[in-house]
Amino acid sequence: MNIETFQDLIDWTHQLHAKLAECFRHCATQHEEARAKWLLEYLSNHEATLEKTVAGFEKQADPKALHTWVYDYLSHTPITPHQACSSPYAEMSFDDICREVFSLHDQVIELYRYLEGRADIPEARDLVRELLQLEEHEAMRLAQQTNRARDL
Repeated sequence: MNIETFQDLIDWTHQLHAKLAECFRHCATQHEEARAKWLLEYLSNHEATLEKTVAGFEKQADPKALHTWVYDYLSHTPITPHQACSSPYAEMSFDDICREVFSLHDQVIELYRYLEGRADIPEARDLVRELLQLEEHEAMRLAQQTNRARDL
């Protein structure tokens, strides 16, 4: 997907979380380790909820922010998780799954931080800041839940 406006950025983020939710759900049915299976099911539900939350930003965001161009700000290719979910998570350990998921979320957070400092209008800056806060909060929540599961 080519990201040209902040609306495209929201669509891309929405699709990323949807793809992750679908992939985690698919891999959970194939994983043999109970703790990793639980993690994948949890991650699937978490990403599906995050997908809906991000999609809601399009409905509430200021139209000026949504239509602001971000094309010039993107100096790297957007994050692409496993293009086709060919069960990569079904073969990973609990810790490997955690590392992969946190890496993806960290990349999204870094992208939002990058864009926040470069937004031309206050409405766009506010929108990116809200998305950044959501992603940071959800990453912290994921870390707490995975640490609890690791302790069990």
